[in-house]
Amino acid sequence: MIYLVVVGIIVFALGYASTKSNSPFSPYAGIVKIVGILIVILAAFTASLVQVNPGEVGVQKLFGKVDNRILESGLNVVNPLVEVVTFDIRTQNYTMSGVNDEGSKSGDDAIRVLSADGLEVVIDLTVLYKLMPSEAPRILQEIGTDYRNTIVRPICRTKIRDNAVYYDAVALYSSKRDEFQNRIFKTIESDFKSRGLMLEQLLVRNITLPTSVKTTIESKINAEQEAQKMTFVLQKEKQEAERKRVEAQGIADYQKILSTGLSDKQLQYEMIKAIATSPNAKLIIMNGGKNSTPVILDAK
Repeated sequence: MIYLVVVGIIVFALGYASTKSNSPFSPYAGIVKIVGILIVILAAFTASLVQVNPGEVGVQKLFGKVDNRILESGLNVVNPLVEVVTFDIRTQNYTMSGVNDEGSKSGDDAIRVLSADGLEVVIDLTVLYKLMPSEAPRILQEIGTDYRNTIVRPICRTKIRDNAVYYDAVALYSSKRDEFQNRIFKTIESDFKSRGLMLEQLLVRNITLPTSVKTTIESKINAEQEAQKMTFVLQKEKQEAERKRVEAQGIADYQKILSTGLSDKQLQYEMIKAIATSPNAKLIIMNGGKNSTPVILDAK
């Protein structure tokens, strides 16, 4: 737009110069001056219209002074001389990872911290945050547009290191992981808020322990699994032994009954039951006596 204003001023100057000379363009000097003025007016009108895209706000800056009023998304009418700086107010993420090309910075950008037991733990972290629209003028004045590297990155890395010293390495990896994440969320949230940023979520993506600690944990897990397996085997053997004991006791009780109180009728019943279950055809003759024993003949 500035170039258009310059062009308009040049055209107007040429028209004005033509009126002071006997140039062949002198009859057209008035028209040239009008064209120059129209170009300047068009440039000023165009410069006074600023479009702010969806999900952004605009901050006006004139000769180094920042206007505290923000421009909402859409078409806005401003002073043609002001510079409008736009800020993204949508959710943004900043990832610090040890995997190449996965984080916001290339290379190994994971956070290395010392735990309470003096071991180095490597943490991958993702921060979800957004800029408070009303704080955009203050951020431009106090921090600038590169608040990701000025505020987000150093605060997150510092607060994680400050809070990791309260936990052992194994606790960070297992039982205290959620507690650690909640703790650093609260500390980072308060610092972000004081700087005009809103922390939405903090994701501890991965915690890598030293090789010696990982080996110890794996050995412990394997030992626990073997102990659980042995407990199951012993319980199964105990149940099997109890089953055999009950079975033996039943047989002993049955033999005792047979040896002490077996009557003639019981003998007849057992004999008939055995014959009835035999696959061979049999003929049973009963003589009807009180103490008589049935006569069994093979039908074949």
